[in-house]
Amino acid sequence: MMQWAVIAIFVLFLMLAFIVVQGTRAALAWRQAAAAGDVKVIRDIVEDAIGVWRSMRKPKELPPDVWRGIQSMQLIDVAPDFVRVSCQAQSEYKMFEGRWIEVRNSLQEGFALAARSAEMLFYEIPHYRPDSIQVDVYTSFRRTEGFTANECILSLETTRGTAREVDWDEWGPLEIVDHLGARYSPGESGQPLPIHVEPPAEIEEPAAEPAEAGPAL
Repeated sequence: MMQWAVIAIFVLFLMLAFIVVQGTRAALAWRQAAAAGDVKVIRDIVEDAIGVWRSMRKPKELPPDVWRGIQSMQLIDVAPDFVRVSCQAQSEYKMFEGRWIEVRNSLQEGFALAARSAEMLFYEIPHYRPDSIQVDVYTSFRRTEGFTANECILSLETTRGTAREVDWDEWGPLEIVDHLGARYSPGESGQPLPIHVEPPAEIEEPAAEPAEAGPAL
């Protein structure tokens, strides 16, 4: 009986070792493909990372509104050394004497959202390390016609070299995004105003080669 138990344990160990080896080989293949500039693989890696962030529990140090903004992240564009995403920021409200009062507008929330997004894109994507990133933060504006439109209120485009200069633990969100070169346009009372951002570059499909003419009949 003991002999069969030992055999079963040995077989289980071999199966676990095989799974670990296969996982390690797959991870290595992804890293090599990303390092070689395979955009399809890079897109899959980044989309998988964003999907994981959407399902994660909120880190204790992050306000709920900022984490909701992280979970709204959408991949806009990728290149061999570049990632562009967009996020949604909303104002933070608290109840005071029976009324909802805005305590932080969407631009203030956007500072914290852009800073955290930049940190995650540079340091928390497995198998891929982008050299530059762009984070576009959007919020809702109610138009006079009665409809609501999403407009960009902050755009941050920066490099890994600049990010290395940031003290992520000690600096505040505004100090971080200013150092990273964020663009934003506050109004007279600090309210967010829309800014222009370039649309993502269109992916050009390779032209189809003309079919060779068949032999004349």
